[in-house]
Amino acid sequence: MSKDNSTEAPKAAPKPGRKRQSRGIVGGVLSAALLLAGGAGVVSAASILPPAAGSRTLQAGLTDVPAGRSTMVCPGPAVLPEGTAAGTDPQFSPVSRTAKNRLDALVLSDAAGVLPASRVAALDGSGARTVSEAPKESPAPAPGPPALKAATVAQDAGRITVLGAEPTGKQQAALAAVGSYSATDGDLRGLAAAQCQQPSNDFWLLGADTTVGRTALLNLSNASGTPATVNLELLGAKGRIQSPGSRGLLVPPGSSRTINLAGLASDEEHLSVHVRSSGGPVAATVQQSVLRGLVSGGVEHLAPGAAPADSQVMTGVVIQDPKTINALSSRDGFADAVPAVEVTVPGAADAVLDIRLFGRNGQQALAGGGAVTVKAGSVAEIPLNGVPAGTYTVSVTSDVPFAAAARLLGSPRESAPMDFAWSPAAVRLGSQHVVAVPRDGRRFLSFGVPDGRATVNYTPVTVNGKLGKTESVDIAGGTTTVIGVPDTAKGPAVIGYVVAASGDPAYGAVLLGEQEGPGISTVAVQQGALGHEKVAVTLGY
Repeated sequence: MSKDNSTEAPKAAPKPGRKRQSRGIVGGVLSAALLLAGGAGVVSAASILPPAAGSRTLQAGLTDVPAGRSTMVCPGPAVLPEGTAAGTDPQFSPVSRTAKNRLDALVLSDAAGVLPASRVAALDGSGARTVSEAPKESPAPAPGPPALKAATVAQDAGRITVLGAEPTGKQQAALAAVGSYSATDGDLRGLAAAQCQQPSNDFWLLGADTTVGRTALLNLSNASGTPATVNLELLGAKGRIQSPGSRGLLVPPGSSRTINLAGLASDEEHLSVHVRSSGGPVAATVQQSVLRGLVSGGVEHLAPGAAPADSQVMTGVVIQDPKTINALSSRDGFADAVPAVEVTVPGAADAVLDIRLFGRNGQQALAGGGAVTVKAGSVAEIPLNGVPAGTYTVSVTSDVPFAAAARLLGSPRESAPMDFAWSPAAVRLGSQHVVAVPRDGRRFLSFGVPDGRATVNYTPVTVNGKLGKTESVDIAGGTTTVIGVPDTAKGPAVIGYVVAASGDPAYGAVLLGEQEGPGISTVAVQQGALGHEKVAVTLGY
């Protein structure tokens, strides 16, 4: 039964309370054809000559690729730098008296209800805690619907934390985790959350700002047993930024390294960071904070989004009352207090963008019609002005690959603390995504469908590891649906969801807000777990 229990996104920010990436088949066939030309025609050499000795083509075969261990690296606690020298690790001071750092995670069983061996520990391996035990046997799935269950984690997290799970049989473990920070006092007042990442050797971070009153701290974490050497490519509004301290950054196994981006690219209002590592893969976030005089402007963990492509979609984008935004952004120091899309074009050709914004009732017109050109090798910000308050999905297309993210605000006001968030480009929803949700505050699922029509199924997972009733929502193309996550008063706390989509491309995010206060944040729906893989291997000589 299809049930649409969507709710209109908060008119104001909630008060306190990759396209599916094809793993595909990699292969090729080595062959040669020798053509002899003569007389009146062209004749294939294969028809008149025997095969050359020592030159053969072998039939491609499919080879099993063993499922590996799944690792998710969560962001560390928000920190304040003190006396940071350019490009060096800062010394940290306490953030505030009310700072809370939380980890919420879940590990999903297979269809037979068998949980993988999983544990959570600090980045250096200390303080390990078992989440689920290794199965003693692997029973065959019983007839009927899958007997899914979950193991969950809900704990304080004062350090960078790693969630790891072993495969079950030939399947990757399905798991998700989110690290969140909140504070109601201090310079880093606000709400920041980010999905825990599977380490990678290549990704982009958007939304950094190193102008006066803004602090951007890049944290690199290496959860592998191999040293990682990291090179950073920095892009700003005027193009690529050359910085001698951005290359050859060593991150030893089981350790992290924090770099103040102002030491590499100072006074950059729109800064994107391309992270590439050799050796061990790394996870990274940028802790972005704003301080206007003595008033906190918010804090956020900037996380990687979808890889550069010719189409990007961000959902869960809250837009405030346009009159309030226009009045605030005209004041000194508040130029960044506007909802906007930031686009990075890494290639050698300019990008001609088509930007569309659609909410619950369909598409909203943008100033200038949404057509924008962004120079090659640069970063540009496009304000989302003059749009009625609500929660939206932003769709951006171009003729060349680009990366994108969208900024949203929480309770914009001049003389009181406010907050902001960045919604990274999401991946297309597929047949199974595990989504972790922080337990505290106001929580929403946001789904957007740019074109066509899609059905999204979402099954809640509670802290006791039980899966609730699966609900479904039918979403028309060019609209956004926002669904409220039940609060603890209605039963065991919901710690996550199992999400699946069918039909035309759909995208999702978790939208978070404080119960009392301006805090706001978003968490993108991550890539689904990989199944059993076969790779085509061709041998030839």
